Amino acid sequence: MRRDLTPWLVGLVLLVIAFGASVIALNNQLYSASGFVRGYLEALERRDSAAALDVPGVRTTTQGGDALLTDDAMGRLGDLRLVRDTAGADGTHTVVFDYALGSAKVDGRTEFTVEQTGTRFGLFPTWRFVASPLSTLSVSVLGDDRFEANGLDLVSPSGAGAASGLLVFAPGLYELGHDSTYLTAKPVAAEVTTVGDILDIAVDVQANEHFVAKVQSDLTARLDDCATQTVLMPTGCPFGMTITNRINGDPKWSMVDYPVVTILPGEKTGEWRMPLSPGTAHLEVPVRSLFDGTLSTVDDDVPFTAQYSITFVDNTIVLTEVD
Repeated sequence: MRRDLTPWLVGLVLLVIAFGASVIALNNQLYSASGFVRGYLEALERRDSAAALDVPGVRTTTQGGDALLTDDAMGRLGDLRLVRDTAGADGTHTVVFDYALGSAKVDGRTEFTVEQTGTRFGLFPTWRFVASPLSTLSVSVLGDDRFEANGLDLVSPSGAGAASGLLVFAPGLYELGHDSTYLTAKPVAAEVTTVGDILDIAVDVQANEHFVAKVQSDLTARLDDCATQTVLMPTGCPFGMTITNRINGDPKWSMVDYPVVTILPGEKTGEWRMPLSPGTAHLEVPVRSLFDGTLSTVDDDVPFTAQYSITFVDNTIVLTEVD
């Protein structure tokens, strides 16, 4: 009978040894401090914001908006490489990973601090981040309150010009800018590699070439219309002439040089301005001298300056002359 039990005992011992080896292997890899951090990074790698936010210790800060904590706003992350996992005297672990950010695969490195919170089934350690691996982008949008972050359309919660704090996953690469029908902003890249960091980002929205060309066309048409008025002081127009002698016929205006349009941000969101710009009109009009009654013709260039505020009404550009 002892001979019959021997194979079973040997098998049981081997099973216990295999089980123990498996537990040790899992504790050294999947359930280790570095394995815990890798799980978080792999959630970022596959752009799974829900899984990343569900990792213990991630959701411990509320100092910012959540608009960028979404799948669509997450940057590209890959090529994860463990650098070191160092145990501290206080029981915490410092885990350092290298990786590649964005489509250009910019090299980065981030340090995480984790601590053990207990065990699962009394065998596998559980962990949490000591400091949340979220950082903050302090975003100021100049000239407008709209911007894009990694292709996601957003509106600044604080409005144009004021900084808004937006939480982001670290590590991550975030590209902010603006591109609309009439406006543009040079893209600004924020490389987020330090947990808990605050990065100041300014999105400088300016008039694009289409906006300038459209205002130039509208202004040219307006001044051409001004030139059709047969009066010395055309109504609603930036040019005119005062003549002391008597007019002896209809004034005839024409345009010589149009003001060159430049567009700058106004004082309010959605308002733009064309600063003072010179132009030249031409006037021909017969006049009779009040002194001796002789006839002559005024045939002169008339320099003028013009400036306008520019607003939008139902996506239509409205020019308002500024005195």
